[in-house]
Amino acid sequence: MLTLLISVAVSAASVIACKVANTNPETAVFAGVSGFIVAYFLVSFLVRKKVTSVQNELQEQMMAGQKRMNWKIQQFQNKPGGNIKTIQRQLEKDQMELLQSALDFTKRLDPFKKWGSLMGRQITTMRMQFLYQLKKFEQVDAILATQGLFKGPMMMEPMMIAMKMARQFKNDDVAGAEKTFKKRIKWFRGNKGTLLYGLMSWIYMKQEESEKARQLLLKGKEATGDETLAHNWELLSNCKDKSFSNAGLGDEWYGLHLENPPNPKQQRMRGDARGGRGF
Repeated sequence: MLTLLISVAVSAASVIACKVANTNPETAVFAGVSGFIVAYFLVSFLVRKKVTSVQNELQEQMMAGQKRMNWKIQQFQNKPGGNIKTIQRQLEKDQMELLQSALDFTKRLDPFKKWGSLMGRQITTMRMQFLYQLKKFEQVDAILATQGLFKGPMMMEPMMIAMKMARQFKNDDVAGAEKTFKKRIKWFRGNKGTLLYGLMSWIYMKQEESEKARQLLLKGKEATGDETLAHNWELLSNCKDKSFSNAGLGDEWYGLHLENPPNPKQQRMRGDARGGRGF
């Protein structure tokens, strides 16, 4: 908001200066518009530069944490016979600590809220992602319930929309999840809507509406070309409902915390500690 106020002030000052100098009206209007545009973009540039600096610091913090976790995995792999459940619990603990640290870090972005009408929503969106991965669902629900033009998270990415749909399902609002899906899926082309098709079809299956899931998967596989959606469609088309699985969607699917990922086998552990969606 301050960016807009400063721009208006500069514009007004430019017009007044022109009037004091007895310039013609056209020049005054040009000066006013030019002053507003220049001030707005200059202030926005400076604010964006500072915000980017803080965001980069957060990203570096996350990357450093991931490197430490990868190092632990490598140490475990170099010592055959270790207890895989022990290292798994340790990695989960480290992941939660890293996410909590990132959530706390976002407080450093709060001072920038006053500079732009959308900055608050961007910060809220970031916080909601961390809260979701920390399984602090009551706080996530509170954010999703926020009303107002410049409030609440920004639903621009499939994962954010999927998180909303997942919480609606968990809160017994299947109709709400279906409404969110239908409203948002048209925004995405190609394989960008894969997670949303997979989630909505899974919700239908949980409601024992396999035919609705099959029809949706038919649209989904044609729209995205995704193998998991196609395979699930084939399963349902052959009355193999119990074999339906979104495991092929990988970390994005398990990052919604609707199903637990399969227990890793020791020989298949990789040097990537991320248990959910990266940030």
